[in-house]
Amino acid sequence: MEYKDYYKLLGVSRSASKEDISKAFKKLARKYHPDLNPNNSAAETKFKEINEAYEVLKDGKKRKLYDQFGSNWEHGQNFQPPPGYENANFGGGGFGGGGADFSDFFETIFGGGGPGGPGGPGGGFRSGFQQGGFGGGGFGGGGGYQQRPRRGSDSEATYELTLDEAFRGGSKSITLQEQVTGPEGIPRMTTKTLEVNVPPGIKDGQKVRLANQGNPGMAGGSKGDLYLKIKLMPHPMFKVSDSDVILDLHLAPWEAALGASIRIPTLDGAVEMRIPPGMGSGKKLRIKGKGLGPASKRGDQFVRILIQVPDILTAEERDLWEKLQETSNFKPREF
Repeated sequence: MEYKDYYKLLGVSRSASKEDISKAFKKLARKYHPDLNPNNSAAETKFKEINEAYEVLKDGKKRKLYDQFGSNWEHGQNFQPPPGYENANFGGGGFGGGGADFSDFFETIFGGGGPGGPGGPGGGFRSGFQQGGFGGGGFGGGGGYQQRPRRGSDSEATYELTLDEAFRGGSKSITLQEQVTGPEGIPRMTTKTLEVNVPPGIKDGQKVRLANQGNPGMAGGSKGDLYLKIKLMPHPMFKVSDSDVILDLHLAPWEAALGASIRIPTLDGAVEMRIPPGMGSGKKLRIKGKGLGPASKRGDQFVRILIQVPDILTAEERDLWEKLQETSNFKPREF
């Protein structure tokens, strides 16, 4: 049989780390992806080969098995079964009488069908070997063993929301890209639109679960779930601190000294706030229940006072400031 060197296919050494293997696969996948190489059968074949290689080398158990027996597969001879398989019945036919390449062995040991087929990407070893061997037909025979249904793995995607959208929640439509198995088992990218119910007051980093929208299962198993991780976009007025929101409020010196009544914006609409006299820069006032979180545990809005002085003074204004300076007993510094 023809020996396939998975390390050579991915362009990595046999001692490559899992991260190096992943980087190499992603680089080659972008180069040979069928969507980027339409009507190119050579690129399609190459893409299928690197998928097959990656599915083995990314998995520690599969990689160990490959490393252990790979050299014996080079000429299709001297195969030694894995530990524990010594009493298995191979039907006297070896690998099915020749004419098979290494992918045939991949199908039998690693789940059948190669990448994209039953037991392909995300798959593992087939389970439930029948008594007396691998279904009575050897590696090339009847294939009578059955794979147990396995649930697909969960997946995660980042979902950006404005602060106002997060505060109000509600139904949202999102469009995602996902990899599906196309004709002849070749993976390809497609788009899907989903309806998402965003809970009111959701916070940055929280997740929304979409049941059965994750990765496909194996052998009829159910799909995994998709988790949308919320990322709040910057807001022009408010800053966020966990469940609380913060608004910087600029006051004129006389407003800070004398007090004032000011209309304050919140995520839930504007409210009237009384600024008490003598407010210093940096002090905070609280508006209860105008932050993020569920209605029963909603955070607060804090209004941070920042005293603003005029950049340019008229002659009359300067005269008034000078008179205030002369008459005031206020001492902002004590050394």
